[in-house]
Amino acid sequence: MISFIPTPIGNPQDITLRALRYFENAELFLCEDTRETKRLLRLLQERFDFTMPNAEFLSFNEHNGTQRLEELKRDLEHKEIVYVSDAGMPVISDPGQILVEYCQKHTLAYDILPGASAVVTAYAASGFEEGAFLFFGFLPHKGVERQKALHKALNSGYNTILYESPHRLMKLLEQLVEVDSTRELFLAKELSKKYQTYHRGLATQLQRELSQKVIRGEWVVIVKAKEIARPSLYLEDILALDLAPKPKSKLLAKLTGQSVKECYAQLMKK
Repeated sequence: MISFIPTPIGNPQDITLRALRYFENAELFLCEDTRETKRLLRLLQERFDFTMPNAEFLSFNEHNGTQRLEELKRDLEHKEIVYVSDAGMPVISDPGQILVEYCQKHTLAYDILPGASAVVTAYAASGFEEGAFLFFGFLPHKGVERQKALHKALNSGYNTILYESPHRLMKLLEQLVEVDSTRELFLAKELSKKYQTYHRGLATQLQRELSQKVIRGEWVVIVKAKEIARPSLYLEDILALDLAPKPKSKLLAKLTGQSVKECYAQLMKK
């Protein structure tokens, strides 16, 4: 069995009892970073009723994931395996996705435990009333691809959640101000940790406020949706279109509420 275990996004006390039991029974840990996983397990051993497992620890990340799948074919079928990312829900913006896909393709049993997630934690803290949102994760680091992704996020029609590192946060705010200085944002820093902070305001306001601070820690940035005005289509616009009567009558029927047959008959009289 391969189990995907969420780890705390900051505070070790957010670990679940079920996760502790899975950790204790694991024969193999696949980790985004083995050092981070071992550090977490040592903390859990010190603070909670947890026994350090006698297990093997291997890295599994975006650089070596495909190779690991080839190396571990037999282990994936026969061992009790735990996959963890450095923090939070595995598979979300995380290389564990290719392991899930592998399990599906090869009909291997797998389980995803519920747990901490920066996405939903930050969104709940934002106070934005809409229930629907889009999650973009980390934008591309630079260049045209970053601009395209940011433009897509700003014009999606939904509140959009981004992750950002401390050394790129001010660059992101600068870009947001350039595109739409009055866009409302919610920023969450170091969720569940000692220096957790929230900021809500307009892009230009938050850029000015945070430019006076030393930026540390990981950030969640939520961009509030902006209503996109749709161009109006009037009756005369449809009548002026160079269309055959049948498709034109269908458009007229949608706009006027009349039947397609009635609209078609009217067009034929003209």
